[in-house]
Amino acid sequence: MEVQINQEDRFEQAFARLNSAKPYAKKLYQDDLFQETRRLSKSFEGIKVLYSYADQFDQAGVFEGGPWEDPSKLQPNLVNGSLKIEGIESIVTLLSELRMLAIAQGRYEHEKVNSEMATNYLNEVMALNLDFIFPEETEEARIEKSEEIDCAQNLFKLIVDKISIAAVSGTLLNEIDRLTAQRPIMVNRILLMIQKAEELLHSDVDEDKRKEIQRYHDATSQLTALSEEFPKFSDYRNELENMTDKDLENEARLFGESMRETGLVSPYHAVLVRFLNSSKSELVSAALFLNEKGAASLSENSVLVYELIKVAIHLPTRQSIYGLARMLERGVLSHHPVAPGLRRLVELDIKPEVSQTLVEAFSEHEGITANNVLVAGVLSVLGQPLGIGQGLNPTCQSARALSLWSIHDPGHLLEQIPRAARDGDVSMMFEGQAIHSQNLTGGLAPELHKELDPISLVLVPHLDRIYAEMINRVQFRGDDPHRWVNPPFYGNWVPRGFAKVFDHLSSNITDFRGFVRLFYATHHPDYNEGHELIYPNPVGICVTTVYGKMLGFHAITIQRVAKDPKGEYRVYFYNPNNDSSQKWGQGIEPEVQGNGEYEGESSLPFHEFVSRLYAFHFNPYEQGDASSVDEEIVEKIETLARESWGQEYHWLN
Repeated sequence: MEVQINQEDRFEQAFARLNSAKPYAKKLYQDDLFQETRRLSKSFEGIKVLYSYADQFDQAGVFEGGPWEDPSKLQPNLVNGSLKIEGIESIVTLLSELRMLAIAQGRYEHEKVNSEMATNYLNEVMALNLDFIFPEETEEARIEKSEEIDCAQNLFKLIVDKISIAAVSGTLLNEIDRLTAQRPIMVNRILLMIQKAEELLHSDVDEDKRKEIQRYHDATSQLTALSEEFPKFSDYRNELENMTDKDLENEARLFGESMRETGLVSPYHAVLVRFLNSSKSELVSAALFLNEKGAASLSENSVLVYELIKVAIHLPTRQSIYGLARMLERGVLSHHPVAPGLRRLVELDIKPEVSQTLVEAFSEHEGITANNVLVAGVLSVLGQPLGIGQGLNPTCQSARALSLWSIHDPGHLLEQIPRAARDGDVSMMFEGQAIHSQNLTGGLAPELHKELDPISLVLVPHLDRIYAEMINRVQFRGDDPHRWVNPPFYGNWVPRGFAKVFDHLSSNITDFRGFVRLFYATHHPDYNEGHELIYPNPVGICVTTVYGKMLGFHAITIQRVAKDPKGEYRVYFYNPNNDSSQKWGQGIEPEVQGNGEYEGESSLPFHEFVSRLYAFHFNPYEQGDASSVDEEIVEKIETLARESWGQEYHWLN
């Protein structure tokens, strides 16, 4: 207790020095405050002491001159990583969350963030950080224990004390629903949420939420009565041999239906599919819950599919069952290069360092080989081209390439994979010269964050370096480098026409209205003389926060433009960001379901999408009359742009 009092005194003194310092000298006293904060945050009592000062943080200059200064720009998805970093960043993040809690509780009024906004922010933060709220009692958690994690757990204990846990259950289930609707290949985050949600079953949640949590739990665990009765995988496998064909078919359909409803795969489903593949192959279609097209593809390629299941489907790679089902329904195996390309991967001589990366991609990797993982990854990518994510890497361009090739050129994709995995080199032609990845260094992500699907792990480092090299070669041409880089990088289907809202040399916004009219004249069915979008169009958008503040540029792909169920035109697009349903401010919120979206698509009303657009390709020979676009529409879009990301730039028109 005496130690605690001493720490409180030291913090109080450090805070007083910072508070009384002149504005130009604040930075000189911040580090002392952060060091005292670290000492106090190691205990829950200390966190409460820090919180008692939270309403005074801004006035004292705690965040002055740093990225946490403006709370309206804070992103919930960045909190987890920041709190785990050793050093000042985790401490300042902790103080920032305490300030937000003070705003939410009405102890502090901020000019840009009100109590409701702060509460919504913290609800999302809690939903994304349940590992801090409900610490895991595992060996892994014990080994990875750190002071930063202890401090974060103390922080979230206070947040949960102040904000009802019931709010977390609702937010958490909505988050799980949103993420599963997008059908991502990487589901680790979803599985963690479900695992943590199970603990909410014992808290104050209503019956509907309890049923939803149970549904997700069952989908990833013991879904059927047989799997509940025989939880050991070996016992479950043995019992399958004693079942009648009718009971086996029922078992297969239960797992298949659950997988289609949630996009998630139970480990018992993998055991079942492997058993059916070797003993009752006529029931594999039921286990995959295939539609008519998928069943026909399975029948036509039964020998190849048998081999793919044998090689790729194991307990650690079980999620690829979903990819296999979707691949069959997409009819990808009818493309001539695909079957031989897949067979080549089964026995591909993979480089040792690549093998290690592939196997280590799964925490449970005992008994599987790099080839198993590689083939499983291909099934997912070919089946879920819009489920490919960039992870925590600045590699949206490369993720977009994998998605485009999976949709329109799977043969090319299957040619690039062995080049990277076996040869350690990927090459592309650019303006008459070959660019080899093995000769390049750097890229946008020289240190790749490895929570990615297997194919991204293999190819993205090479594609990233090649793309960066292409950009480097044309960066001084006086216009946006993407004009020349995108067609040779992605494929010749990318139109050669190119428009950008910024002047390349000055970064001023020039002729914004002309930019908007051109996009309408080339993409909106009411203005482009009926020309349909044949291939997905790689475009650039300005990403903004929930408050409309500019965050940065991002590469996405327009998949199609069509009317939604209400008869309104929407842009349906692929976002390589792992969470495609975000809030961009001004009421602009990309949707992932309920508006005619296909699996993995996001969508926005046409005019809202254009308000965040900054660059696009177009076919100049398929262009309508730009002058016919209603002035009212153009003005509406310009207002949205000016009052959000446009505040960061100088407008010349």
